[in-house]
Amino acid sequence: MITHPQNPSARVLLFSLKGSIIPSIWRKVLFTTVLSSLVVATHGTLYHYKVTLTATPFTLWGLTLAIFLGFRNSVAYQRFWEARTLWGELLISARNLTRQVQQFFPQLDREERLYLLQPLLAYPYAMRNFLRDVIYENTNRIADDEVKRQLHAPSLMLATLGKRVTEYARLSKLDPIMLAQMDTQINQLSHVLGGCERIKSTPIPYPYILMLHRVVHVYCFLLPFCLVDSIGWLTPVAVCILAYTFFGLDALGDQISDPFGTEPNDLPLDAMSRNIEIAVLEMLDEPLPPALQAQEGVLL
Repeated sequence: MITHPQNPSARVLLFSLKGSIIPSIWRKVLFTTVLSSLVVATHGTLYHYKVTLTATPFTLWGLTLAIFLGFRNSVAYQRFWEARTLWGELLISARNLTRQVQQFFPQLDREERLYLLQPLLAYPYAMRNFLRDVIYENTNRIADDEVKRQLHAPSLMLATLGKRVTEYARLSKLDPIMLAQMDTQINQLSHVLGGCERIKSTPIPYPYILMLHRVVHVYCFLLPFCLVDSIGWLTPVAVCILAYTFFGLDALGDQISDPFGTEPNDLPLDAMSRNIEIAVLEMLDEPLPPALQAQEGVLL
């Protein structure tokens, strides 16, 4: 996630590449600009045939394309925001469950509390690894070989957490109502996992994305033939700006539609997992690991 200020200076707005979509689309924009320069040099002639295109179809086409790109980006941002909301609920449930352990099991010593909540500390990291499809990483909270062999480590974390809570509730003769309250928080953790899995496994329909990609490319490649007779040598400048707009919107929608990746504009799952661990350990009055800091303006 980009950590630049929300109100950057004019210099940052105009010249900063960090967080910009330019690194992803500059080749397409450059190719379109070079193509526009060739069209200007040949006066719109292709194989001795003058290609004449008027502005009317491009105006209607561009308006329709902008509407569809805006709709697709709105859908992509809804996926991004839903994912962020789910991870916020994960933090809330982790805090609630930690507080309930302290209140409902006051007889537990430090080691027993850490043992009981160890699956909860591991859960965000297991979710992060699962959603990013990365090789298992030791978080210093998941040490059992059994966990490392699991294909779905987050589900194992929840099963282990529920088993330990039930075991301590039986030994402490906890009121069933209080146990039900703790089980509600564990169910909420499972709800968060299911919501993230739904986002991850259900991308925006591919034919819709394919159509937009094709239309954007065809529009930008034909645009110079429409403008060359009206604005002449300014055609490459106008095409460059329009290509940056349409290619940028297209690429931006691709990036934010998968919020669990490692692109600069994706969710900082590493930092959020660490923040949840810090929140739980702070409530237990345990030593805290350092919060993750942004590197070159990017928080992973």
